[in-house]
Amino acid sequence: MAVEKKFISEGVRKARVEKYLTKELKRAGYGGMDIARTPLGTQVTIFAEKPGIVIGKGGKLVHQLTQDLAQKYGVESPQIEVQQVANPSFNAQIMAERLANALERGWYFRKAGTSILRRVMDSGALGCEVIIAGKLTGARARTQKFTEGYIKHCGEPSNTLVEKGYAVAIKKLGVIGVQVKIVPAGAKLPDHFEVIETVKPIPKPKPKISVTPVGEDVDVDAVLPDEINDAEVS
Repeated sequence: MAVEKKFISEGVRKARVEKYLTKELKRAGYGGMDIARTPLGTQVTIFAEKPGIVIGKGGKLVHQLTQDLAQKYGVESPQIEVQQVANPSFNAQIMAERLANALERGWYFRKAGTSILRRVMDSGALGCEVIIAGKLTGARARTQKFTEGYIKHCGEPSNTLVEKGYAVAIKKLGVIGVQVKIVPAGAKLPDHFEVIETVKPIPKPKPKISVTPVGEDVDVDAVLPDEINDAEVS
């Protein structure tokens, strides 16, 4: 197999696995995954808000997931590891799923979008953008954006710093797509700089030198230091 075809097939497999896990682990607060090849097989790390639901009673669900990844999706020797999301407000996928659930329960799209945006920003994020697209209020589809803070839309920072999540809300009028982008707290932006003030050293006082013309009387106590005032001066 050519290198190009190998990359494409691995990308397609990862997209199919992502879609499968999003559907199966919706109740567990699925927050994304990471696939890495190891000498023993394929390490699949699943990030979830509720790891107990992912594991299941007696490890039944995680065992079923391992079998499906190996048989249906061709993942070589999958080894699943479940990690709990430390701060769900910084996970874009979890926030997108919550927004989609709010829309399915009947929340007005403006209230749901601003609520998610406010929760993310109150957690300390540097920026957040919420995009809702579909038949929001009538028969004609449209797109509504809610933005606050700093968001990168292109370049390497958009791929490395911005967390992206996508979910779908199914309503009577049609399907509504939800996209959430988050720049978490502590992200080092390439255009950020700090001005460091330099501390100027305190100048040392110059010693005073008194010059007495030749022939005039010299006050020894005023000219000589205190240490040698008691010495004999010839």
